[in-house]
Amino acid sequence: MSDVFSSAGRVHDDSTYITPLLSEIAAQAAQADATRSVSADLIARIKQNDIMRMSASPEISGLDQSIVNIGNELRAIAAHCGSTAWCLWNHLCTLHHFVGLLGPEHTKRLGEAVAKREWFCFPAGASSQVMGVRNGTTTTLSGVAAFGSGGRYAEWAGVVFMVEGTEVPCFALADLRSPQVRIRETWDGMSVRASATDHIHYEGLVVPNTHIAAWPLRHREQLRDPAYPVIHARYREDWVGLAVLWLGAMATGVAEVSLRETIDGIRDRIAILGTRMADRPTIHVNLGRARALINAATDTVYAAMVETDARIAARQPPTEADYFRQASAGMQAVHLCDEAMRLVLRVLGGNGLREGSAFERRYRDFQAMPLHILGHIDRVTEQMGRIALGLDSQNPL
Repeated sequence: MSDVFSSAGRVHDDSTYITPLLSEIAAQAAQADATRSVSADLIARIKQNDIMRMSASPEISGLDQSIVNIGNELRAIAAHCGSTAWCLWNHLCTLHHFVGLLGPEHTKRLGEAVAKREWFCFPAGASSQVMGVRNGTTTTLSGVAAFGSGGRYAEWAGVVFMVEGTEVPCFALADLRSPQVRIRETWDGMSVRASATDHIHYEGLVVPNTHIAAWPLRHREQLRDPAYPVIHARYREDWVGLAVLWLGAMATGVAEVSLRETIDGIRDRIAILGTRMADRPTIHVNLGRARALINAATDTVYAAMVETDARIAARQPPTEADYFRQASAGMQAVHLCDEAMRLVLRVLGGNGLREGSAFERRYRDFQAMPLHILGHIDRVTEQMGRIALGLDSQNPL
């Protein structure tokens, strides 16, 4: 007997680029959780790894890797350390966003940063408020941006700000190494505790006006216009859809390793009254259901990633329905894995948690996934319902 499925026809695969660092990522996971920061040595080694360039196209020194391959890397990392995966996920999808937003005029400066494997983040969450004051050829930024996942590890932050007298928000890249930028550690949540979801304070940061672009809320609609200039066809795909797909892939990685480690841990364990846990029918039911859920989650999210890669290869701009197909596939994968994680918890029981397995940390890390606004079930399913009825979607992002 074997619990290993055949790989013929399988879409998901092991990681490639990050594989040499996986043991190091796993070794520091508990410390990262306790200290709420990923190891500085590990961050330095990640920045030497070509995973940093995977979502960038060749025009800007990138590797032009497929959406599936990026999903494989993040899935593998999440199984070893949720916080490390969260921060790299944020870098890869926001870099995609910034390149699509800034466009061909900024090819040179984007290429220089990508070639150096510099880290990008996007603090623009709830309570963010940054203002810009124009002065000739420059604009001065002041204010605070929230939820800067990976901020303390990054070289660059995307800044969304308003200029008095304008209606459309503006966007610029801020060099986090500038003395006019201050990073305040603020994340006290129970999940992905080393994800560095920090506040970024801009204190009179000056940026050239030539480095500023408009940030329309439904920028995805412009990207789909064949006449709208993009650096590469991959940037016609909106970053939010990709972010939710990759979040779904990460969820399958966490759920998969949790299930496998639980199975390995109970094979010879004795339950109450001397019965082997592996002989109890309810254990079989719960493990079987969890296995089926994780399989379905993986199949769901990878099918949507394959479709996205095919569209990019064909240089076919997505539709609004395609966008919500991505978001709903990633969302559904997360929620299938959420149910699987609860079943694994039921199997482990109080005794399994008492023995201090890594599941408790993984379970806490997982809680951030269904809560993220981009893939939140309330946000996505409402709009999917409108699309199903032939109505226009309403979500700005």
